[in-house]
Amino acid sequence: MNPILFIVGARGAGKTTIGKLLANELSYTFIDTDHHIQQISNMTIADIVNQQGWQQFRQLETKALQQVSQSSRVISTGGGIILSAENRQYMRQNGTVIYLQASANILAERLMQQPESTQRPSLTGKSIVEEMEEVLTARENLYCECADHIINAQLSPERIIACVKEIILPRRIS
Repeated sequence: MNPILFIVGARGAGKTTIGKLLANELSYTFIDTDHHIQQISNMTIADIVNQQGWQQFRQLETKALQQVSQSSRVISTGGGIILSAENRQYMRQNGTVIYLQASANILAERLMQQPESTQRPSLTGKSIVEEMEEVLTARENLYCECADHIINAQLSPERIIACVKEIILPRRIS
């Protein structure tokens, strides 16, 4: 059976973009946990957080992670999924965890290019740059703790895909 690949990282790291490309390249099924949550709740992430709070969203995130891993082989996760020790343990026990690592400045730059309607609610109420610095300070150790492999998110998508393939595909000896 093909391994499950969990892609973690902060908002703007490219998890969904890389996940889709990787799944296509490997002929695996793909799902994004945030997209799944939006589909089953028929609400945006912002609406869930505004109406039900972050704690409820995090509970939905844990449930979604476990649901989608039953049928998908490449799973892009929400940036905060690693806040739960249960989620970190689940991913480590059930697949290979790839951490797409990027600096706060790169993440902020990418996020500022996205349409405002697609952006997640602010966690801190601060500017994107300040928020990303705080988020990475709080989460970097957790991303690293659960990651089997860390890949520089500033590499081209093609290079990231090549790196992941080198990690997961057995080498043939000729």
